[in-house]
Amino acid sequence: MSLRTPLALLLVSLGAIAAVWWWLATPITLARAPIDPAEKVQCVSYAPFRGEQSPLDAWTHIDADQIEQDLRQLKQITDCVRTYSMENGLDQVPAIAAKVGGLKVLQGIWLSSNRAKNFEQAALAVRLTKEFPSIITALIVGNEVLLRGEMTTADLVSIIRSVKAQVSVPVTYADVWEYWLKNREVYDAIDFVTIHILPYWEDFPVRAKFAASHVEAIRERMAVAFPGKEILIGETGWPSEGRMRDGALPSRTNQARVVSEILSLAKAQKFRVNLIESYDQPWKRKLEGTVGGYWGLYDSVRRSLKYPPGEPISNFPYWKWYMGAGMGLSVLVFAVAGLTLRRRPWTPRFSAWLGVGISATTAGILLGIGADKMYYESYGIGGWLLWGALLLAGILSPIFCAQAMVIGRSLPTFLDLLGPREGRKWSKLTAVLGLTLAVTAVIAAQTALGFVFDPRYKDFPYAALTMAVVPFALLMLNRPQIGQRPIAEAVFAGVLALSAVFVLFNEGRENWQSLWTCAIYLLFALTLWRARAEQIQE
Repeated sequence: MSLRTPLALLLVSLGAIAAVWWWLATPITLARAPIDPAEKVQCVSYAPFRGEQSPLDAWTHIDADQIEQDLRQLKQITDCVRTYSMENGLDQVPAIAAKVGGLKVLQGIWLSSNRAKNFEQAALAVRLTKEFPSIITALIVGNEVLLRGEMTTADLVSIIRSVKAQVSVPVTYADVWEYWLKNREVYDAIDFVTIHILPYWEDFPVRAKFAASHVEAIRERMAVAFPGKEILIGETGWPSEGRMRDGALPSRTNQARVVSEILSLAKAQKFRVNLIESYDQPWKRKLEGTVGGYWGLYDSVRRSLKYPPGEPISNFPYWKWYMGAGMGLSVLVFAVAGLTLRRRPWTPRFSAWLGVGISATTAGILLGIGADKMYYESYGIGGWLLWGALLLAGILSPIFCAQAMVIGRSLPTFLDLLGPREGRKWSKLTAVLGLTLAVTAVIAAQTALGFVFDPRYKDFPYAALTMAVVPFALLMLNRPQIGQRPIAEAVFAGVLALSAVFVLFNEGRENWQSLWTCAIYLLFALTLWRARAEQIQE
């Protein structure tokens, strides 16, 4: 076979990578910029935690200087911040807001099952309200405490009435909209109703394109249910990263679109809205997975606006780097295959080069997505090791499978790597491919079982997993179906296949991340099921 075939396939691969990334990075155009320099956001939820700082650690205390930096920055886009607690240094917010100037505070009182702390928080809030009457414009007594089941309605109403009797500012309670309908007794105790409408987190998740109309419909429903008092939307927004729920996809463009449309709706219908939230909060990922940490208007690391006014909004702002890296990986895959042939008197069939081309193109397209997902979805050392190992497997698989394809090797079994010494077919290529296969199988099984038993906050590893599995599947076509089926491969295949079937039904047909991931689970299951261990000759 002439040199023209691999060169032609390489050019096709590079063209496909460039075309797909040009399409993926296409920016969106919005009628209203999410952050409009000519018109400030009404109010945003504020939590000051950065990096490893977390309110889950009782000893965490945020310095006044850090809060002041944030509030001076937030003053550029809003005139109001909502807080949720006065612990961890948040009791300094009213004083710093007064120092900064131009910022009002919706002061939150965090309520829980700890009665002593509840009264302590309430007393501090009352004192701060009297000390900063021109800064604190309302008190929010409790946040989703009924949703969490940490207080009875009677106890909540009692503490609300107690606080209200001691201050002159309006008093409210905040919870998801359904819990207002379930606990109407709270309505009589408050001055205005504060509801949370989070289309992504609804029991039946709402797509981003319908999020604003959903917010409007719920607000109108609540206005009918609770007439005579203002309805404040105390939390609404959209995540920029994380896993899909049904058709609700977290992404940068979807977050920008939802924020823009809700703010336009609020302006047109003249109702108050508070966005969640000002800054991404990494600590929430411990409770809510990746998606919990990415609701902010500002990036948590660089403290920069995700959507600077006047700049195009793309899901992949660094797409040129991703495209370049993917093209480099594709060239490397072809180069390894070509260099392997130089040392062997062997002419591979066209199907072998086609397999190399498919593997190189798949890996080249998905490398940037896999790297992007690894960056945003890795939390803690364990997360970085897990997703880093899977991405590394996704990079090594097409490289060494390409080498095996052009010389006619088949995919090794686990027995070739870990079986009895006399049965091993040991070589460097076998060792690398076998180890890559084993790592991919373990991570695939672990994630698949996670979606079966605890799926709510799990991320779908579709990109890196596809990079690794597609070359394995293509290489397995070289293995003759003779000999015994190894037990290990059969077990992994069964786990992946059964898990995929369950996840497909559990996640629904609108979740393309789930559909893609399950398709790869099934492809990997078939690949492992086809494995055969050659009989050892006595």
